Amino acid sequence: MLFTRDELLATVELSPQAAGAHDRQGWVGLFAAGGQVEDPVGSRPHRGPTQIERFYDTFIAPRDITFHRDVDIVIGSTVLRDLELEVVMSPSVTMRIPAYLRYVVTSAPAGPRIDELQAYWELPAMIGQFARAGLGAVPVGLRLSTALLRNQGPSGALGFAKGMGGAGRAGKRLMTGLLDDLCAGDAVAVQRWLSADTVIRAGDDAPLSASGLVERTSGASWRKLIASGSSLVAGLDRDGRRAVLIADLGSRPRTVARLRYFADAN
Repeated sequence: MLFTRDELLATVELSPQAAGAHDRQGWVGLFAAGGQVEDPVGSRPHRGPTQIERFYDTFIAPRDITFHRDVDIVIGSTVLRDLELEVVMSPSVTMRIPAYLRYVVTSAPAGPRIDELQAYWELPAMIGQFARAGLGAVPVGLRLSTALLRNQGPSGALGFAKGMGGAGRAGKRLMTGLLDDLCAGDAVAVQRWLSADTVIRAGDDAPLSASGLVERTSGASWRKLIASGSSLVAGLDRDGRRAVLIADLGSRPRTVARLRYFADAN
């Protein structure tokens, strides 16, 4: 690990602080020169300072965002944050968005910087919640659409809309079955959800066998399943220890291309 746990958490915590203070320069400056933001996962990523500035101007600057953090998991140079986002769109419209945030921190001349920020949350569910706000949501939606087109153009708007697609209900059914079998400790049933090509990792990089994954999850209970793009994310609780499992689906239906299990090393 390039950094200590405390250094990683301190770097990550600067992001909600800068967003809450509406500090555009401070927030954009947290990212490495080649850093990227994919928010939500499944939408087109914003890469480099110019695109990240446009992301900030569109989605962060016009509103107040509170990060209701549940748990942080640190493994390697990655921080997984399980939380709920409270987004005040207007005096009459406030969104509550269950989410997982994945930060990858890298070394830079000025110190640790965020190389990747991925936000796993459900864009269709957010739009449904927004619609239920009624007439008060209409001017807010118009302002958001205008800002999206002004800051990112038609291609950027289409890139954001890509977040509507992905795993969907079929992916959630697959993930629910996999999670049930993992928590039951049924190694044979778990293998049926996987293929010979499924890549399994502890964190982002460390190889992990299917049996090793079952050993870590047997007896756990799972919670808060989120489908974001072609990825599905869920929290796991076992004996007071928290973990997060990310499944990335392949292009073919019902195929798990990669599984990543995140739990604190300590």
